[in-house]
Amino acid sequence: MFHNIDHRELPRALQHMLERGQSTVAQALPRRSFLKLTGALGLTIGVFPHLAAAESTDAAKTAGSLKPTEQPAAFVQIAPNGEVTVTVNRLEFGQGVHTALPMILAEELDADWSLVRSRLGTNDPAYADPLFGIHLTGGSNTIKNSFTQYRELGARARAMLLAAAAARWNVDVSTLRTEAGVVLGPDGRRLGYGDLADAAMEQPVPSQVQLKDPKDFRIIGRPTGRLDARAKSSGQQDFGIDFRLPGQLTAVVARPPVFGARIAALEDSAARAVKGVKAVLRVPLDRGAEGVAVLADGYWQASQGRDALKVQWDTSAVDKVDSEQQLAQYREMATRPGPRQFDSDMAPLEMAPLKLEAEFVFPYLAHAAMEPLNCTVRLSDDRAEIWMGSQSAGLDAGAAATALGLKPEQVVINVQMSGGGFGRRFSSTYDTVIEACEITKAAKAAGLNAPIRTLWSREDDMRGGYYRPMHLHRARIGFDKEGNVLAWDHSIVGQSILTGTVFEQFMVKNGIDAATTEGMRNPYPLPMRLTVHHPKVNVPVLWWRSVGSTHTAFVMETLLDDLARATDQDPVAYRMRLFGDQHIRHRDALQLAVDKSGYGKTQLPEGRAWGVAVHESFSSVVAYVVEASVADGQPTLHRVTAGVHCNLAVNPRTVEAQVQGAAIMGLSMCLAGSAITLKDGVVEQSNFSDYTVARMTDVPEFDIHIVPSAEPPTGMGEPGLPPLAPAFANAIARLTGKPLRQLPFNLT
Repeated sequence: MFHNIDHRELPRALQHMLERGQSTVAQALPRRSFLKLTGALGLTIGVFPHLAAAESTDAAKTAGSLKPTEQPAAFVQIAPNGEVTVTVNRLEFGQGVHTALPMILAEELDADWSLVRSRLGTNDPAYADPLFGIHLTGGSNTIKNSFTQYRELGARARAMLLAAAAARWNVDVSTLRTEAGVVLGPDGRRLGYGDLADAAMEQPVPSQVQLKDPKDFRIIGRPTGRLDARAKSSGQQDFGIDFRLPGQLTAVVARPPVFGARIAALEDSAARAVKGVKAVLRVPLDRGAEGVAVLADGYWQASQGRDALKVQWDTSAVDKVDSEQQLAQYREMATRPGPRQFDSDMAPLEMAPLKLEAEFVFPYLAHAAMEPLNCTVRLSDDRAEIWMGSQSAGLDAGAAATALGLKPEQVVINVQMSGGGFGRRFSSTYDTVIEACEITKAAKAAGLNAPIRTLWSREDDMRGGYYRPMHLHRARIGFDKEGNVLAWDHSIVGQSILTGTVFEQFMVKNGIDAATTEGMRNPYPLPMRLTVHHPKVNVPVLWWRSVGSTHTAFVMETLLDDLARATDQDPVAYRMRLFGDQHIRHRDALQLAVDKSGYGKTQLPEGRAWGVAVHESFSSVVAYVVEASVADGQPTLHRVTAGVHCNLAVNPRTVEAQVQGAAIMGLSMCLAGSAITLKDGVVEQSNFSDYTVARMTDVPEFDIHIVPSAEPPTGMGEPGLPPLAPAFANAIARLTGKPLRQLPFNLT
């Protein structure tokens, strides 16, 4: 997501949203109170960033040229005991940034890693993505975009500590050095960072700093345990769904069965009679729909009250999608002319000596995060404070301000640890936060001045919309006996994710959503004519982990295997020939996976076959060599060997975990039952009992290898997903002789 955006355009294009969405955490404390507070805490360069910067006239002058995202005041807190707390400017929802970003900052700070802690930020402007200019966790951009930012933040804080020590000892700062949280003098004197915290806060913030040579890294690049691992593995970690405030009420919502429907009639007396229920309120929902919110002392009482409601829904004004009819419509659309992304000069298909035709079908997919959606709102007359797992706290704050009739500076989003998201916690319509705000506003109007926690059940979450779009691909390929592609005519039919959003102006060109076509053709130099159709369908769609590459990688990598088989070529050698000398990272990733797997050298057990796929997404390349089998019509994935090229791996353990997690999610796409389907406008799946995700018994053996590199890191949250399904499919095709053309797999 967003890796195709022109970075120069985005800040300007979203300026109006930034003006609505950014607010500050700083409170109007008197100067003496501020100094008293920060003196007690140590170097609190984090809680009140704007006030901290103003504490020194010289600092204000020096740091005046620095953007909020470049000032250590918002990111580093050093306590008297030397503990360093790093504020993470993103949402942590399993991808490991709660550890990786502190590692980057601590490296340049020369901190004692055993004393480093981390916390999540807010919608303060300091925590915007330094490249895009908005608060954003998405597109695997966290480490890629904030690598230099967090290095410089650490280096600036270190320079301030050195300056404070030089002033105290009355020595030249050039005679000092740092090591593991201590400033060392030439005469053996030493001062811990905690001892220098207050004085360091008074020092000017340097606008220019010298960063380490990568060869001198002692934290970055080393396999490091996650800072949140102990709490999560022991059940002690609080997530957004766990947040509690005194006097808090819980709201659940009865939602229409068809997207966009409204209430025709409501009988709520039985719901109001449930013990613990405080209110039953009609509230506006996303996409023009209407729902009924039941507010109670807790989730159980609220859900019991919802079960007691008698609601008649008016679905007459909305389209009722049927999956079978939709597929037929998509097939018809694929035959029409339409907007083209690629229109290469190529030979007429009819003239090619060999031909291949294929149709691919991909269903809607739910995000299915372990933690369902939730949002807690505390509303007063002139202020709102919100706790939620937000992938874009600034934009969510702007949407909340509009919904509540407040100014942007009157809204604070406290980003909470989240149990997964895969794109669902950054809705282009901000449905989660707006719904919670509408409920809280209605409750206040009804005389309930309590904080409201709005919870979605698992069923609400799975049936509530915003899916990976359904897609149909149709390919017609002409080639020769050497496997040279002479003509490739391709059509994609699927809903646009970005049309109608603020991103449309720079990601939808010539009527084609770039999120739909990413991953097509690249990196292979193929003559291709690509036609795209974006039908309007009454099913809300959104980016899903690895976005367009979830389907384009499958199409490209399985068709390449088809071409290799049709011309009796080894699939690895065929890909290497197509890469030529232009795609070194792809070659290196694939070669590493091949070498480590034993492909071509090891004899597999009878009934097993190799499968290969390689794909670039979010600037990283992942290649898989897999071993699979088929027994009684059931495919099984036994082993996955990965070659990963993400440039410098900040934390190799995180890279390994992300590849494994993404691969398992990619495996889930292959398993029977992994699809969202609709009948008469109603989603047929509701929970993990009828929506398949990979279980422990499905998970293969993993062997993850990273190509060494000192180049600045690229994204890793999503690239491990796209090549898994095609590698698995290619292995199955070699066993059965029949290529797989749809997800989930159907071997009948």
